[in-house]
Amino acid sequence: MAPANGGGDLSVKPAFVGAGCNRIVNNVSWGPSGLVAFGAQNAVAIFCPQSAQILTTLPGHKAVVNCTQWVLTNKDVHKVGQKELHYLLSGSADGVIMAWEICPSQRIWRSALQFPGMHKKGVTCLTSVMISATVAICASTSSDGIVHVWKITFPSTDNGNCQISCLDSLSVGSKPMVALSLTMVPGENCGLLLAMGGLDQKIHVYYGDLKGKFSRVCELKDHSDWIRSLDFSQPVMLGEGKHNLFLVSSSQDKTIRIWKLASSPASELKKDDIGLTAYIEGPVFVVGSTRYQVSLESLLIGHEDWVYSVEWQPPILIGSNLNQPMSILSASMDKTMMIWRPERNTGIWMNVVTVGELSHSALGFYGGHWAPDGKSILAHGYGGSFHLWRDVGFGSENWQPQRVPLGHFASVFDLAWSQSGDYLLTVSHDQTTRIFAPWKNVKASDNRAMWHEIARPQVHGHDINCVCIIQGSGNYRFVSGADEKVARVFEAPLSFLKTLNYAWAREQGNFDTLDKEVQILGANMSALGLSQKPIYLNSARESPTGTTNDAMDSLETIPDAVPTVFTEPPVEDQLAWHTLWPESHKLYGHGNELFSLCCNHAGTLVASSCKAQSANVAEIWLWEVGSWKSVGRLQSHTLTVTQIEFSHDDTLLLTVSRDRQLSVFSLTETSDGVDHKLIAKHEAHKRIIWACSWNPVKHEFATGSRDKTVKIWSVNKDSSSVNLLSTLPQFRDSVTALAWCACNQSRNTGLLAVGMDNGFIEIWGIASGNFEAPAFSATCAIRLDPFLCHVSTVYMLRWKEVNDSESGVLKLASCGADHSVRVFDVHGK
Repeated sequence: MAPANGGGDLSVKPAFVGAGCNRIVNNVSWGPSGLVAFGAQNAVAIFCPQSAQILTTLPGHKAVVNCTQWVLTNKDVHKVGQKELHYLLSGSADGVIMAWEICPSQRIWRSALQFPGMHKKGVTCLTSVMISATVAICASTSSDGIVHVWKITFPSTDNGNCQISCLDSLSVGSKPMVALSLTMVPGENCGLLLAMGGLDQKIHVYYGDLKGKFSRVCELKDHSDWIRSLDFSQPVMLGEGKHNLFLVSSSQDKTIRIWKLASSPASELKKDDIGLTAYIEGPVFVVGSTRYQVSLESLLIGHEDWVYSVEWQPPILIGSNLNQPMSILSASMDKTMMIWRPERNTGIWMNVVTVGELSHSALGFYGGHWAPDGKSILAHGYGGSFHLWRDVGFGSENWQPQRVPLGHFASVFDLAWSQSGDYLLTVSHDQTTRIFAPWKNVKASDNRAMWHEIARPQVHGHDINCVCIIQGSGNYRFVSGADEKVARVFEAPLSFLKTLNYAWAREQGNFDTLDKEVQILGANMSALGLSQKPIYLNSARESPTGTTNDAMDSLETIPDAVPTVFTEPPVEDQLAWHTLWPESHKLYGHGNELFSLCCNHAGTLVASSCKAQSANVAEIWLWEVGSWKSVGRLQSHTLTVTQIEFSHDDTLLLTVSRDRQLSVFSLTETSDGVDHKLIAKHEAHKRIIWACSWNPVKHEFATGSRDKTVKIWSVNKDSSSVNLLSTLPQFRDSVTALAWCACNQSRNTGLLAVGMDNGFIEIWGIASGNFEAPAFSATCAIRLDPFLCHVSTVYMLRWKEVNDSESGVLKLASCGADHSVRVFDVHGK
């Protein structure tokens, strides 16, 4: 399925996808195609490390994606050769395993097959090994205490289908396995070794032939806590038919162990001697004509917290020989990744590289992965973020941070375009507010500016539900509302304004003007993580450079932010702390958690609502921008007001609610405040009304509901009543988001974007009536391809009001429960 779709009168292409990684071990896989796969809520996302962009999200899972695995791994690519088509496995929390067919060169992807539903609980780990160019053996483990071994046969032609069969099922008892690793045994009677570890603190090694019948051959018992990761090396050939296999394991006991499986002909040892040798030197087992002696090669101690992942560096092809580098990457909850290698003279394993996250986050990394060429390492962390380092040194190692795709790691509930369309502001239940923008000097292959997260203005202690940007002239400001009774006002600091100028490649002569107008450089987080205090320009210049040891040792101390002007897109460590905006005001008044916010087009009023179970609490509050005084309390609804919208001329205010009612108020600003009057109230739908949107040029609006309908309404010319113009045909699911934009004002035509509970998005062409065609009409212009859409509820849609006049491209932004923020380029035909 191609990642773009056209139909009807429009074509839609993805401009940007931002999403965080599920905070789960085994969730990320970096394959020989160069692409990285990870779970983002119920979707499987694919990103390209070279461009730092998410290419697509793959819909299909109905539960959270726990693990991903490229079938052709970095270890096998030299054995079977680089392929045009790559296959990816993904496992979810409901026990479903899916296979995907990916063509990286053509950017084509499709669902290949779904495994038989044999797991009864969530899949926690996947592993695979290629035994020929068209056959792979895979293993999966689940919380149900069963490990399944699968055989996948890939098609030899482009039009063929994958075949799947279950070769064996291994019951491991009440303590499930959470880590797996598969490898092929060299030799004439080649078979498979499967290592598994989990909650019983033991490593179990199984042997099976290529027909898939596995039997346990040994147990390794040195770890003192859960086993979290296992990885077999490529065989290290010693000559004379002998070889060594290495197995690395990590655990919640904070240690890493390297196990050596030394081979020798089985004829060298009598069966009676196996028990004595195993007692003295370690476990011994025989597979076919080969005997393996297992011994502990090394114990690696260096991490200060649970070690969640270990991985051997991918093998290197030197001439015709495949060489396994003695290099291991580990990732831990202590916020560091380490590279371990044996010291050249003594052979003692040492930590030679340490990279990490210098943030105030309480927890660290869930996993670490090598690039196919071994020149880069990737971690995914507690904040749903990626961290990429690349060795850029000449002669000596020099690991430097690189750009990666970033995004929210929880549901994204609201978004807003800046007044000039420069950037997109989003809020989420991950308790952050983020800003995404195109960086003009960072180009894609088609010369299109690539989007990046450029700031994180708010890092909060509560889930954030709603946001609005203050329109009109002046500095950039926004108001956010969270699961608290206070709305908070933020103002852009000087460091962000200069960074935005760099992002848009503007003339740097503006900097002197900014220095005179804006005296706040950035913001610091308070100890409780709720308020953000300003850092003034003069105080920043005079700030001391050192801190006392007592301050550094205190658990209550939070390091000072260093507001920075970025000349290239910032990375996670910089965003998490140094891009905060100062909070200028708090708006008190609501009795419950904030739910909806909206600013009028003139930038003079902000309307807000909160969660409500009664008419008194369901009031809409009006706030005067600047003084931030309450200038009105509008009563009409009895339950939570779900969305508030001002008409294009700011004379009318539309509200919709859980009580299935819509209300329209007339507003008149006076010297004493705002006069308001309820002019219409209707029970507009049979179920909760989730969304509303005004026609940008007329007093017409749309409402969308859980009853799967969208209705178009018109306010009479004397603003005395509201009439129903049309009801669109019933949609496939509950309507949760609406956005109306104008296309041709003289003809009163526009586009209405409709977002649904299942994640799908449709765009309808709306003709409100004119001299040529006086009747109202609505037609579906395009249904977006599922590979473009969200995989869960669409919470908000917003058109960019400032259009690109040169290209004639409209931009539509969306956000949803699948943790993603998306921007679409909408082209008219």
